[in-house]
Amino acid sequence: MSRRYLFTSESVTEGHPDKICDQISDAILDAVLAADPSSRVAAEVVTNTGLVLITGELTTQANVNFIQVARQKIKEIGYTNADNGFSANSCSVMVALDEQSPDIAQGVTSAQEQRDKLSDDQLDEIGAGDQGLMFGYACNETPEFMPLPISLAHRLSLKLSQVRKSGELPYLGPDGKTQVTVIYEDGKPVGIDTILISTQHTETIGALTDNTEIQAKIKADLLEKVMKPVFVGATVGLSDSTKFLVNPTGKFVIGGPQGDSGLTGRKIIIDTYGGYSRHGGGAFSGKDPTKVDRSASYACRYVAKNIVAAGLAEKCEVQVSYAIGVARPVSVMIETFGTCTVDEDRLLEVVQKHFELRPAGIIQAFDLRNLPSQRNGRFYQDVAAYGHFGRTDLDLPWERLDKVDILKQELATATVA
Repeated sequence: MSRRYLFTSESVTEGHPDKICDQISDAILDAVLAADPSSRVAAEVVTNTGLVLITGELTTQANVNFIQVARQKIKEIGYTNADNGFSANSCSVMVALDEQSPDIAQGVTSAQEQRDKLSDDQLDEIGAGDQGLMFGYACNETPEFMPLPISLAHRLSLKLSQVRKSGELPYLGPDGKTQVTVIYEDGKPVGIDTILISTQHTETIGALTDNTEIQAKIKADLLEKVMKPVFVGATVGLSDSTKFLVNPTGKFVIGGPQGDSGLTGRKIIIDTYGGYSRHGGGAFSGKDPTKVDRSASYACRYVAKNIVAAGLAEKCEVQVSYAIGVARPVSVMIETFGTCTVDEDRLLEVVQKHFELRPAGIIQAFDLRNLPSQRNGRFYQDVAAYGHFGRTDLDLPWERLDKVDILKQELATATVA
């Protein structure tokens, strides 16, 4: 019997208070790693009306002006008008960073001090920076192997910021949220039920001062400039029954940190798979690669994506877990939800043989310490908004499909009867 259901994911723009914090945290990480790749960073940011607080732990030889980094990122996002209660030039920026605990650092310090390629034995000697569990996911719903709801939500959020920054819709503010509800039948997306966009805007738009007229114009403009372009060429498109909601509260003038406080790491579901896959609970932004919350989640996505791209499963979820100070994962799990075309035990063997899941090995395989310096001082801040996975606009090492042929060759004789 056919089963029909709805699934919803959301995204936020780069001007959302939590995303401001994520981006500042990762801009700090980029600046510190670009100057000193052996740095250990756990940078947390809090923001509110007129205030940015940078806190956390930091061990580095880099000399970075954190206040300047924060102001530059806020300006880049688009908060340049003090009338909005939050501006790059006028907000107060406070810095309260401590040095990382030596008890935590001792498990990974030897890795940080190694700059050259490590041998297999050396990789075994370098433990995880913390205990924990991480997940990665991929499916064949979109060309980028991401679930359709979160993929569409991110595209809408990104487009919302693009039309603001380009001047196409100059009345839009930096803060915004999107939400997409997809219709599924038997696990396959077949339609779009609802699209919701909440976007900050100016009090008046041109000669328009009546709020009803303003909201009508915003809705019409977003339909033409944001929604329709995002759905051009989409495998699942809009229909006459698709509901389109814009600013359902009736108005969204006060936004950003003036409207709500922000905090690093509070959008972990948006950062990953929109709730479509399980999550280990650890946030990404502001953490250097020795933190397995970040690096191992990237590795799990890499494994899952290559498995699905190789045609070995329609959907795949990978979990790993670690003990602090121990190099090899405590556990590795692969779940294909009944879609695997090969023996799953054999698949796990091949994954453990060909994919690096030791923390120092992940760092080395993806070159995670050196990417900021290789890319003009910015890498992590670019994934801090609009998702860490499925990014076709960025060259991310964990999104590469360079293990597909190996998986096919190794599992050519392991097909399920």
